[in-house]
Amino acid sequence: MLAYLGPQGTFTEQAARGLAKPDDDLTPYDTVPAALDAVRRGDVDAACVPVENSVEGAVPATMDALASGDPLVAVGEIVLPVRFSILVRPGSTGSVKTVTSHPHALAQVRSWLAKNLPEAQVVPSSSTAAGARAVLAGEFDAAVSAPVAVHHYPLEELATGVNDVEDAKTRFLLVERPGTLPAPTGSDRTSVVVTAADRIGALSELLAELALRRINLTRIESRPTKGRLGEYRFYIDLDGHVAEPAVGDALAALHRHCPETRFLGSYPRAEAGVGKTDDSGFEAAAQWLTKIRTGNGA
Repeated sequence: MLAYLGPQGTFTEQAARGLAKPDDDLTPYDTVPAALDAVRRGDVDAACVPVENSVEGAVPATMDALASGDPLVAVGEIVLPVRFSILVRPGSTGSVKTVTSHPHALAQVRSWLAKNLPEAQVVPSSSTAAGARAVLAGEFDAAVSAPVAVHHYPLEELATGVNDVEDAKTRFLLVERPGTLPAPTGSDRTSVVVTAADRIGALSELLAELALRRINLTRIESRPTKGRLGEYRFYIDLDGHVAEPAVGDALAALHRHCPETRFLGSYPRAEAGVGKTDDSGFEAAAQWLTKIRTGNGA
């Protein structure tokens, strides 16, 4: 069974269908934390959650939920192009005074709304599909929704293929309880969250550990720990797999440096052909060190 950010008709449902096994049943949850907690309790086997958007950046609810509670690990990802439909009740296409959707969706059609519905009041909702349901209930006039929503709700498309940014994309993670990791594919991503020590140069030292091992950093984001003012966690995505010597050595170094280090997974990248770390030097050095320690070489 696979949980996802619902209700039916969200981009996350579309992503979940792309990540699900053929026999998986999909179950919608109202929030990202609720979907992840269902995995922690064992109510479902996995959850599909949005992690970042190319226009609006990281999804805070996902970041915060992965950093707290019992550990979970990502085992897969999928990247979807983002195109929206503007949905209205049948027969009401000419009287749109209010528009609702998830804040990330609203931000990605801000210019379109300003040009085509300049008088409409914009109101955020918990998800794109929740906005569609609110329109169906008569609470709002229009919803910015995933195109799949029109197949779940008896609404009409005022417009479709809407997006201010032509190449907008959202990345989603498939998250499970800790267990056997996916095997390295040669095109992988590793995710961790760390809390840097409170001293000068601490973050620079962390990044240097990756640079020294020639590991490509693909994303770094900060979020408050929700404890002491000015204390932040850093969410790091890097190329490679924890099973690779260079990546494993780098994660061990981060663990030594940081008061808090949480492994969030090593998994195949959605984009094939990238994410490989050059381990040749590390493998040769490890063999040399083994010989030294066992008295079989110098």
